[in-house]
Amino acid sequence: MTARLLLPKLAPAIMAGFFSLSSPLLAADDTDPAAPKGAAVTVLKAAKSCFANIVEVSGTIIAREETQVRPERMGLKVAEVMVDAGDSVTAGQVLAKLSLPEGGQITVQAPVGGVISATTASVGAMASAKGEALFSIIARGEFDLVGMVPTRDIAKLQVNQTARIKVIGAGEVDGKVRRLSTTVEPNSQLAQVFIGVTTNRRLLVNSSGRAQIKTGQSCGVAVPLTAILYGSAGTVVQVVRRARVETRRVETGLMSAGQVEITSGVQEGDIVVARAGALLREGDPVRAVTASADGK
Repeated sequence: MTARLLLPKLAPAIMAGFFSLSSPLLAADDTDPAAPKGAAVTVLKAAKSCFANIVEVSGTIIAREETQVRPERMGLKVAEVMVDAGDSVTAGQVLAKLSLPEGGQITVQAPVGGVISATTASVGAMASAKGEALFSIIARGEFDLVGMVPTRDIAKLQVNQTARIKVIGAGEVDGKVRRLSTTVEPNSQLAQVFIGVTTNRRLLVNSSGRAQIKTGQSCGVAVPLTAILYGSAGTVVQVVRRARVETRRVETGLMSAGQVEITSGVQEGDIVVARAGALLREGDPVRAVTASADGK
C-alpha cells in the first residue's frame, strides 16, 4: 500500500527533473545565436597530393626492321616450304628449298633471326631475285609503337623514358622511348614519337596501342573533381569559412584518380565543399559535415 502511494508522489518529481535536464538543450537549439542554421553540406580538408605528369601516345604497332628474303637468281621453283607466317626463326635457318632449272636444289636461309611476318612461298610457285619476296622477317622480333603527340608534349619527352603500353589483343607491355621527331606536321602541329616495345608476346603488325609515359610529377594541394565548378565566372571551388560559403576562383593543374591539383586559390587545410553545386551561393550559412575517409 505504501509503494502505491509513493509512486504518484514521485512521478511529478521525476518528470520535473527530466524537463529540467532537457530544457537547456532545447533552448540552445532555439535561441543560441552561435548554433548553425543553414543546410548540411559534406566537406573535407584540402590536402597535399602528388600527381604524375603523364604523356599519352596513341598509335600503331610496326616492325622496327623488316628483312625481305629472295633467292639470288632467276627461274627457280619452290620445292618445299619449311616455315610459315608467325614462326620464330634463327639466323641461318632453312626456310625453303628451291628446284634449279638444270636439276638439283638450293636452300633459302634466314639472314637474321626474328619472326616471319609474311610469306608468299608455296610449293610449285616460281621464285626469283626480282620478284615478290618469299619471306618477310621482323628482325629480332622487335616492334615499335609509332604515334603522334602535340608539340606541347614532345618537349617533355626524352629518349629512354619508360612507358607502359596497352596493345589491343596483347594486353599491357613495357616500352621505352626510342626516337623523337625533330619536326612537326605544319597543319596539325603534331610530332612523331617511336616507342620500342619490350615483350616476348606475339604482336600483330598494324594493331593499335596506347602508351603512357611518366615524365615527372607535381606535388601540391588537391581536391576531388566533384569539388570543382566550371562556369562563366571561371573555375571555382566552394569553401566553408565561419559557417558560411565562400566562392574561390582557382587554377587547376594535373588530374589523377578523381583528384585535381589546385595551383592557386585554395590552401592546404581549407574546408572545401566535397560536392559543389549551383544551389550554394556566396555567403549562404551552412552546417559542415566532415566526409569519411572514403569521401562519402
